[in-house]
Amino acid sequence: MVPDAVNLDSLRRVLVIKLRHHGDVLLSSPVLQVLKNRAPGVEIDALVYADTRDMLAGHPALSMLHTVDRSWKRQPVATQWPSELGLFKRLAGRKYQLIVHLTDHWRGAWLAQALRPRWSVAPARASRFWKWSFTHRYPLPKATPRHTVEANLDALRRIGVYPEEDEKKLVLVPGDEATQRVDQLLAQHGLAPKQFIQAHPTSRWLFKAWTEAKNAELLRALVRDGQRVVVTGAPDAREKAILGRILHAAGEGVVDLSGQLTLREMGALSARARLFFGVDSAPMHIASAMGTPVVALFGPSGEHEWGPWKVAHRIVTSTHPCRPCGNDGCGGGKVSECLTTLPVERVRSAINELLARP
Repeated sequence: MVPDAVNLDSLRRVLVIKLRHHGDVLLSSPVLQVLKNRAPGVEIDALVYADTRDMLAGHPALSMLHTVDRSWKRQPVATQWPSELGLFKRLAGRKYQLIVHLTDHWRGAWLAQALRPRWSVAPARASRFWKWSFTHRYPLPKATPRHTVEANLDALRRIGVYPEEDEKKLVLVPGDEATQRVDQLLAQHGLAPKQFIQAHPTSRWLFKAWTEAKNAELLRALVRDGQRVVVTGAPDAREKAILGRILHAAGEGVVDLSGQLTLREMGALSARARLFFGVDSAPMHIASAMGTPVVALFGPSGEHEWGPWKVAHRIVTSTHPCRPCGNDGCGGGKVSECLTTLPVERVRSAINELLARP
């Protein structure tokens, strides 16, 4: 037990801050659950970006969900300041005794200073202001990879809360409305639960993507194997154009639901899928949260930090000695050869191997 452990019995309200992208926010969901398990009477709030709120909305441990609109910083000061002030007043009114800040975002340090909780914890950072802002700081691995879920949970270990294995699962609640809409869409296409594969070929980051030609070839092979395939994708115009070309090349036999689903509906669909195929992306983490087996392609990003969590999976990678490099494509050129060189047959074999599991 750490000597400066936080007394959970003295807590009334806790604020968990995760200002990152969708997948990052979902990977923080076990933190809320562990806190609630250990202190059932505590009210747990979260602060996330507005566009990522669906990753935590409906979480059974959550009392209030506060959001920051990323567009605020692009607005004139006269417009931005009232929004910021309103958020601060809402947070101050909650009178938190503990702030759990899960990134090195400076907003967390400012809030820890301004809200004055009795305790506050954040990743260690070489800054005097940062050290003044938090009562507890935890080190992240310097040379070895650690899954992001475990790194998030290190914030709790630092204050004397040690998670059990069965508490570390991702938590995503699609909700009745999302589930009903997905069931209606599946019925329209004659699809039954657990009788189709979900394929999500695209990513907002081009350097994480496989080639269009190989995606199309894989889809054709899966259809020839007798699989029903549902393709999903973001409503982003660029991703829709990529998927359009993939689907055109793939031919008939694939159901296209790209751009038609909210994030919570994506979760409901993944829960109905027999298997998820895709790249390192938020939908991959959503499938993991829903307990759906995952086949994922990893290139410049590290599977040890970002791989499918607590779910049956297969990860397909290349033998390039430079990966995972974290770069925006080879030489910054948006194309990652460690991905583009992966053969279709290896991916198809991984899918069939996972489908054959009891």
